[in-house]
Amino acid sequence: MKRNLPIKISLLALLISTVIFQYGCSKSAAVNNPPAVTTNTVLSDVTTTTATAGGLVSDIGSTGLSAVGICYSATNQTPTTADTNLPATTIAVGFSLNITGLTAGSTYYVRAYATNSGGTSYGAVVKFTTPTTASVTVATASTFAGNGTAGLVNGGGANAQFYNPQGIVADAQGNFYVSDQFNHVIRKITSAGVVSTFCGNGVLGHVDGPAATASFYSPNGLAIDAGGNIYVADEGNNLIVKITPAGVATTIAGTGVAAYVNSTNPLTAAFNAPKAVALDSQGNIYVTDSGNNRIRQISSAGVVITYAGGGAGFADGVGTAALFSNPAAIAVDSKGNIYVGDINNHAIRKITTGVTVTTIAGNRVATTQVGNPLAFTVDASDNLFIADGTGRVLRLLNSTNILNTLAGTSSVSGYADGVGNAAQFNQPAGVTVSGGNIFVSDYGNNRIRKIVVTN
Repeated sequence: MKRNLPIKISLLALLISTVIFQYGCSKSAAVNNPPAVTTNTVLSDVTTTTATAGGLVSDIGSTGLSAVGICYSATNQTPTTADTNLPATTIAVGFSLNITGLTAGSTYYVRAYATNSGGTSYGAVVKFTTPTTASVTVATASTFAGNGTAGLVNGGGANAQFYNPQGIVADAQGNFYVSDQFNHVIRKITSAGVVSTFCGNGVLGHVDGPAATASFYSPNGLAIDAGGNIYVADEGNNLIVKITPAGVATTIAGTGVAAYVNSTNPLTAAFNAPKAVALDSQGNIYVTDSGNNRIRQISSAGVVITYAGGGAGFADGVGTAALFSNPAAIAVDSKGNIYVGDINNHAIRKITTGVTVTTIAGNRVATTQVGNPLAFTVDASDNLFIADGTGRVLRLLNSTNILNTLAGTSSVSGYADGVGNAAQFNQPAGVTVSGGNIFVSDYGNNRIRKIVVTN
């Protein structure tokens, strides 16, 4: 019998461990993890009595979401659902909600929340102040160049013709350069509105060389450096092209084949329908590689890498953990922050130091908050201007982090000069700032528009 004692003890120990293990697993499985949510740092359409705020659920937790929304207060600096609570009628990972009934000239605190059976989680608090009636912005749109007829005609103001103009940049002398997409050329407009052909022979194709012999294929976004060199996202050719102030075009990156290839030699790297380019203060070039759903970097030494984005989707994260869906607009501010217009996600994404990607406004559900951000530019005060292809021009004020419509109306296409939403555009696709005024490539109207902002 003594010989069987070790066996019995071992069997008893095994039984106890099995029970403990099963109990531990059951207990662990019963734990409900709450969701994780962030508040969009940008509020939009803030008026004396209204505002739009939103958030993004990055992790739904261990159970499905039962509620998402925003809560706000004028007195509680860390509002909860016990304060004013606006739940979303549709539960989704991305959401935006309209706040009404606010008081002019008052400060409010708002944050996003998400709830599941594990509890309610909150995003960071965003503080904002509603304007007074005396501080309402007035933006007046007029026509700067082009008569609305699609064509390739040089001349002054309304005598000129464009064919779906897209990217636009301004030089230090107040001249403008426009990628005239379906004329396959780069146009130049003086500060007086006189239009000429700067580079390209008007024949679809790819040829480097002097202005009169160079050719492009549906050029899109433009960038300009301090020396007056222009960088072109030659979308149809899947290339990045540099044009000197003398009008000489040279391919600086890409093979011309739609593909996804990084390389230490920029001419063996590959892109897929690059839509826009932007420069930082170190001479690095950033490209919205639309077809690859990535942000690429061409270093000042010519090395091409994937800077952010790991494919199609909608996710914040670091580097390639982030996901984009048809990124188009791109701009870099004075601090090196990069802003990306994520078209199919209807969102503005921000990339900070450490290549951390966050969503600061918009989402797949609230498609009217941002719409289709086709082009960005940043002014000397780091204000971000947005050409929204749904029919309007927006401004994100750096001082308040508030996004408002300057001119036009979301989902309204037409042609009309005027003030604020009385103005109409037909798919604004390019934007730049010069002399304190905003200039817009009005793609569907074949015109370049000017917006003067007061107050």
